[in-house]
Amino acid sequence: MDIAIIDYDVGNLRSAEKAFQHLGFDAHLTKDPGELAKARKIVLPGVGAFGQCMNGLRDHGFVDALLAAVDKGTPLLGICVGLQMLFEGSEESPDVKGLGLLKGTVVKFKGPAFTGPDALKIPQIGWNALSFPPSPNPIFAGLKPGSHVYFVHSFHCAAANEADVLAWSDYGAKFCASAGRENILGVQFHPEKSQTVGLAILKNFGNM
Repeated sequence: MDIAIIDYDVGNLRSAEKAFQHLGFDAHLTKDPGELAKARKIVLPGVGAFGQCMNGLRDHGFVDALLAAVDKGTPLLGICVGLQMLFEGSEESPDVKGLGLLKGTVVKFKGPAFTGPDALKIPQIGWNALSFPPSPNPIFAGLKPGSHVYFVHSFHCAAANEADVLAWSDYGAKFCASAGRENILGVQFHPEKSQTVGLAILKNFGNM
């Protein structure tokens, strides 16, 4: 299998599978942790609450298999809560540990922009622009600063190492829209719902 998309009964995962298949990749959902050792790349989707997703991943036996695959160098892409699970934990579910592949935690949108009569709504739902470091990660190859992607989230990642932040967006204040290092990658937005820009990101990941 070229790309294994982890299916642990959380959310609608078919859209990610169809997006990769549309781009010509051999991508399939899998409920079998053993498939991760055979896959050339792995996608970890996530929808809903951090604790629910992490517990689902553990209950389906994926955690050890995923960590082993990443340790041997298999590229991993986390999507939405899939990105959040790469970190050590979340304010949303303080008693649930994350995968700990990236240092830092997940925090809720807060601050002056989210209070008062003109407060921004939580969750952020809709399109927002990306900005990149001076040398963008290859997953964003060919994209210009200001490219728009589709977000649905109330929490965002606070990376302990700023070098792990691969893209920013702004909602009340600048926040991490993508993070990773080496073979570990994640995006807070939904590339499978982000039309041309999202397909370009998935294609870049598939070709890495």
